[in-house]
Amino acid sequence: MTSKENRPAGQRRARLHTAAAAAVATALGATALAALPGTASAAGGLTVQYRTSATGATADQSEPWFKVKNSGTTALPLSEVKLRYYFKADSASAGYRFSCSWAVKGCANITGTFGTPANPTDTADRYLEIGFTSGAGSLAPGADTGDMQLRFYQANWQTLRQSDDYSFSATQTSYGDWTKVTATRAGSLVWGTAPAGNTPTDPPTTPPPTTPPPGGSGTLWDDFSYNSHTDPAISAHGWSVRSNSGGPGVPGATWDPSNVTFASSGGNTVMTMETSTNGTASGTEHTEVLTKATKFKNGTYAARVKFNDAPVSGPDGDHLVQTFFTINDLKAPMADDYAEYDFEYLPNGGWGEPSNILYATSWETYNPEPWQAVNQHTESRQSHAGWHDLVLTIDDSTIKYYIDGQLFGAHDAAYLPERPMSINFNQWLIDLNGQTSTTPRAYQEQVDYVLHVKDQVLTPTQVSAKVAAYRSAGTPFEDTVPAS
Repeated sequence: MTSKENRPAGQRRARLHTAAAAAVATALGATALAALPGTASAAGGLTVQYRTSATGATADQSEPWFKVKNSGTTALPLSEVKLRYYFKADSASAGYRFSCSWAVKGCANITGTFGTPANPTDTADRYLEIGFTSGAGSLAPGADTGDMQLRFYQANWQTLRQSDDYSFSATQTSYGDWTKVTATRAGSLVWGTAPAGNTPTDPPTTPPPTTPPPGGSGTLWDDFSYNSHTDPAISAHGWSVRSNSGGPGVPGATWDPSNVTFASSGGNTVMTMETSTNGTASGTEHTEVLTKATKFKNGTYAARVKFNDAPVSGPDGDHLVQTFFTINDLKAPMADDYAEYDFEYLPNGGWGEPSNILYATSWETYNPEPWQAVNQHTESRQSHAGWHDLVLTIDDSTIKYYIDGQLFGAHDAAYLPERPMSINFNQWLIDLNGQTSTTPRAYQEQVDYVLHVKDQVLTPTQVSAKVAAYRSAGTPFEDTVPAS
């Protein structure tokens, strides 16, 4: 892990794809809708406009683009709004992936999940539900979201047919009101006509699946049921408790395996990493636990981690970094096959930040000297002390970070990994400038479990279901991920 990595990047990759502008304009008049079940009108306070940039009967991916307009007289919080685009699955077992190419409101503030209507029809047995995080803000009366350039595709990248999809129109090549997409506000239908018998509800009448989709080619699961850092099962299960010197962090500090301990908590075994210092380099001890194998690439990564704002003993204030991340080695400065994906919590600031901040960072490459970084990051300047469910997903187009089930950041395809990585947890001090006291102090980061599912993008709900299944079965460890 690089020690300066979250300073503003010296370079940013351009987006890989800019959608072509439409050449054909289609004018559609907004018509009043009868008050039928599954039907609403603009009287509900918002209007949905749709266009597509993929007009073929078949396509590599469907590209429904939307604008949401506030047609009411008061502010419209977008976090209360959900859209549904209905389509016909290409097969009963087909899985789909969602991506946001570009959005005025920011792709990180737009979510996409798939579900099954309560009453499937010949043109609608699936739907894509679009939601908004609080970061999308509100729309003033008369304002709209601007472009939301969205797309979805089969998980196996097979061609999909969209000519039989309820919400699709090949002729809708410029924005116009579109009532075959529904919108709810705070759970009530306020726009559009759903396929027969499928009035959208919040939560959905048929919730998204809580079990992982079929397929995939390996899983790593560990609930850290070990006795101590010397437990032979740690090494047998593919982990290394670091003892070698070197970065990141305070030059001259040591990495002490004995500061990694295991204890029962809430019926599960929890791994605790303790980092301590007396204000000197020789008196500073960092901690790290990492997989010996670099065999992890696309798929889902998850861990339950407890961050702490305050030390367990001694004075507070050190520039501490508490992490969960994946990484491979930098073969040369600015090597383009480097990869790193981080959750990093700085409880006392650092890297120029005055107080607590959480980063999610996707790395393309860097140059250690002189410092030059190519990355994309999302940040949150608030306390994140306590237990959190952290989920990272990587597919062939997007990197996404979730915290406690909510999308935290979505990063571009320019930062996708070219080579497999290891899985790591570490806790270390950036420098000794945050607290200059020579009084000893110690900080702790705790980890409940780690999960990786190769080549599958799981929702946070599916992650929770998989963790619950392992624990219900009494399985402390499994590794079926093949060597890279």
